[in-house]
Amino acid sequence: MGADVMAADVIERYVSDLGSRLRGSKKQVRDMLTETRDSLTDAAEAHLDRGLDETEAQRRAVEEFGPVREIANEYQAELAVAYGTRTLVWLAIVLPLMHMTWEYGRMLFIGPWQDFGAMPPPWYLFIAKANDLTSGIASGVALVALILGRVLARRFDTKLLAKIGAGVALGAVGAVLLGNISIIAATAHVDAARLVQSLPMSIASLITWIVIVRLGLLARRSLSCATIVA
Repeated sequence: MGADVMAADVIERYVSDLGSRLRGSKKQVRDMLTETRDSLTDAAEAHLDRGLDETEAQRRAVEEFGPVREIANEYQAELAVAYGTRTLVWLAIVLPLMHMTWEYGRMLFIGPWQDFGAMPPPWYLFIAKANDLTSGIASGVALVALILGRVLARRFDTKLLAKIGAGVALGAVGAVLLGNISIIAATAHVDAARLVQSLPMSIASLITWIVIVRLGLLARRSLSCATIVA
């Protein structure tokens, strides 16, 4: 009787196996598995109506649906694109907002460069300017990647686009991270006292780093979702 129960549960075992192979948004994975289960159940009921017993009907439904590895690969490509798209949207929106908030806080609580008593050396201003531009460039690149992804989705392999999008997201976050580390190191070299900020700016700095780390985790997860696609 135990063997009969296991055999009759072919659909659930197939769905469970499929779910164990997928990485991405939990909600999207759950929706995909629910849709798969419903499709298999409908197919099995159709075979039941044709005279097959429950076990054979479920087996036939699973066979017609396709090998779990192939289906998982197709689903994973969709999950990777969705995760990558969400990450790029966050980059395109959050980075410029974060930069504008920081610059407003700097002017309000710190002031322009000349308020420090002496202008910093040219190389320091170059690093500061490059850091200022990094967020805008990274945001623009993310936006371009989103637009091109939409345009090219019907012409190119979804799996390839997912990997490219994830790579762009990770590169953008890496550039922003490098820019922030560079300006901190440069400031410490020129005048370490400038690293001691007012409470509002200290909070703003903490939030900035939390956002960068969060974006980095999203980009890394996006790349992970894309690279497990065969």
